[in-house]
Amino acid sequence: MGPMRLVIIGGGILGTAHALAAVRRGHEVVQLERETEARGATVRNFGLVWVSGRTTAELALTLRSRELWEEIGGKVPGVGFRPAGSMTLVRTPVELAVAEAATAGPSAEARGFELLDPERVRAINPALRGKFLAGLHCSTDAAVESRQALPALRAYLAATGRYTFHAGTEARSVEDTAAGAVVRDDHGRRFDADLVLACPGAAHGGLTRELVDDLPVRRVRLQMMQTAPLGEPLTTAIADGDSFRYYPGFAGEQVDALNREQSQSATAAEHKMQLLCVQRLHGGLTIGDTHEYDEPFAFDVDEAPYEHLTAVTEELLGRPLPQVVRRWAGVYSQSVDPTALVTRAKAGEHTWVVTGPGGRGMTLGPALGEQTADLLNL
Repeated sequence: MGPMRLVIIGGGILGTAHALAAVRRGHEVVQLERETEARGATVRNFGLVWVSGRTTAELALTLRSRELWEEIGGKVPGVGFRPAGSMTLVRTPVELAVAEAATAGPSAEARGFELLDPERVRAINPALRGKFLAGLHCSTDAAVESRQALPALRAYLAATGRYTFHAGTEARSVEDTAAGAVVRDDHGRRFDADLVLACPGAAHGGLTRELVDDLPVRRVRLQMMQTAPLGEPLTTAIADGDSFRYYPGFAGEQVDALNREQSQSATAAEHKMQLLCVQRLHGGLTIGDTHEYDEPFAFDVDEAPYEHLTAVTEELLGRPLPQVVRRWAGVYSQSVDPTALVTRAKAGEHTWVVTGPGGRGMTLGPALGEQTADLLNL
């Protein structure tokens, strides 16, 4: 197939990953973003490329995405890719049993799992001077800088001469035609396309609903925070044992026992919490998170989860956290079918809506873009 003209609606990681896949295949892309800069889940996350907790069914695509991120990082240094790995720190015997089962599982080698005693944990990540029994090291996990990745990717795309980005531009209608589709925006402009891909993130209403009615997706809200510089390297991302409860890759008898025998604290249970923590390139720590599923969501942030996250992180680091300088909430789109990595809905002969990667958008973005390009024979 010869070069095509794509219009991509949505400037988040999913829309930008689809733009990247299309441009790399020789196509021309026009991307529309209603804000001046993406302000949704893409910039409100950890920037983690998280292999460790994915199911076996997701693993091949996740590892492919990890490979693509490393390749992108080599070409676009501004995304801040680094193969930092992760350390899930276990503090109780039942958590240790989950970690032991993970290292004995059939995919442990592909994930880069190794169970380490505290001394070996500290040899890899000396900042971890606190209390824990062991660390599940995952060497394939990685990180990017979520607040700077998109501008860096767009600059790379623009340099090809086949990519145009329109900020502050809301798509108002998409009309299928015999030859393709026409997108009209809120500036009165018309964009002709061979193919339109709408990647609306958590904006499930408005144009998205007009295109595909009700999608099999829901919205999930989270709270996170960021500290001032730690003053020393945190060489891996870190997680606590509660993360075993929320990542389906760990599901099994040991997690059943964990849920049965070890209650979360009242705050962690109420807010469906796990600890994830990653150091930004400027030295501060991004720490989270919570899960809220029932709308209407709160419009403000709750302090109790932050107190819990601070206490757990300080216990693992064995030191007080630096000052918290930012707190925020975010909302992401999650496919209702737990086996669906993303929801792709055909809205017309030349129009598709792609959303619902859940908390995996940053991890899987490049591979999902590539997968869509393959499915649509781009």
